[in-house]
Amino acid sequence: MVFEDFAGKLAEYFLEPRKSGYDLSKTLTLAAILVAAAYAVHRILGWLGVRPDKRLAVAVAPYVALGAAVRVLEDAAVLPDSFLFVTPMIYVLVFCATFGALLLSLLAERRLGVPYFKPMFLAGVLALPFALSRLPVANPHAAPIVLAFMLPWILGFGIARWSGQNKIVALLHVFDATTTAVAMQFFGYYEQHVLPTAVISAFGPFSFVLLKLAAVVAMLVLIDRVSGRDRETTDLTDYTKLVIGILGAATGTRDLITLVAGV
Repeated sequence: MVFEDFAGKLAEYFLEPRKSGYDLSKTLTLAAILVAAAYAVHRILGWLGVRPDKRLAVAVAPYVALGAAVRVLEDAAVLPDSFLFVTPMIYVLVFCATFGALLLSLLAERRLGVPYFKPMFLAGVLALPFALSRLPVANPHAAPIVLAFMLPWILGFGIARWSGQNKIVALLHVFDATTTAVAMQFFGYYEQHVLPTAVISAFGPFSFVLLKLAAVVAMLVLIDRVSGRDRETTDLTDYTKLVIGILGAATGTRDLITLVAGV
């Protein structure tokens, strides 16, 4: 009975994502699945000989933006109303596209000697305009507003004594939280997730920026303290930070595109 209830809930989360919303049960379940999937991908990358370094970060960057744009296309009714284009299945689709591009790029590297990240990055960049061009531009001033609120953080992190890797990951999550705060404060949007909703309700939209920054900084400091010096542990540390950065970039980019499109 317990297994049947869990299977039913899981099917609902994936096949009828809008029905359940983002309650605590769904949030924890999807978080657990994300951790398991991220670990599996790390093992696959190791088997393929791909290190989680700057080259991989550059290679996947356009696919993060592409996934965000495709998600907004569904909200804008450009794509059909399907569970495939809604969280969490949209992340499965984006992963399949990204992983397929990675395999083809690795093949090109081994056959032609071209570093894999170059064709992979180029393919993603070329695909991105096709998605963005289908979206309306209802709030063109939204992006400058977000940038204005981001500038103090960019300058602050620029002079902070911290690793560049950590600065980028933290700023990506500040970008995500800032976009959410701007959307709520100036454009009448609302937050869907459980914890941010509680904090924002109590202290206002921009309190979420401080909360998320504190959480991400604490997480990065903890990761650095427990990480070892051998290559395997270093790779796992770099990969963990890459995943954390991608999560911030994906949600932040989606929110910004949503805001500019007025969806």
